[in-house]
Amino acid sequence: MDSASGAGASDPNSGGEGPSATRSAAAAEGSSPAPPSRYESQKRRDWNTFLQYLKNHKPPLTLARCSGAHVIEFLKYLDQFGKTKVHITGCPYFGHPNPPAPCACPLKQAWGSLDALIGRLRAAYEENGGRPESNPFGARAVRIYLREVREGQAKARGIPYEKKKRKRPNATAATVVENVSVAPYTNSRAWPKP
Repeated sequence: MDSASGAGASDPNSGGEGPSATRSAAAAEGSSPAPPSRYESQKRRDWNTFLQYLKNHKPPLTLARCSGAHVIEFLKYLDQFGKTKVHITGCPYFGHPNPPAPCACPLKQAWGSLDALIGRLRAAYEENGGRPESNPFGARAVRIYLREVREGQAKARGIPYEKKKRKRPNATAATVVENVSVAPYTNSRAWPKP
């Protein structure tokens, strides 16, 4: 046994088990790639689910013939598996963030889940050979639909959706310095001394 392989065995923290041992063994072999990240795994599952949806569509659709309208239809199909209570306008709890009792309003997919799903599918489409300009997940109709879902769910819960505001620098940090003269910069010498 050479010294490089013996060093790992004597390390009490490595134990030859766990993710670090697997990574170092894979790196030593150089043949097996690292497992996909959680995001990549989810993106692959979402992509396969969408392709299955197209296959089961009546009539079956090909990816090349898929449009933004089909994507919206897919998102509406997913609502049946949602877990977010969205109160309808006739519900006595419409506009209440924490209703005191249960109601018969439908469960739907949350806007944030749909937005993240579209982001993953948009990336997967392009990774699987689709052209960005023909990406149905980036269609204007899909963006409008997502905006309507966001606004509708915010009204139903009584919580207005507010865009995250950019942090602006403090007035003290952005003070104006007066009466400062700056000599023009030339390449022949360093900055002039005051």
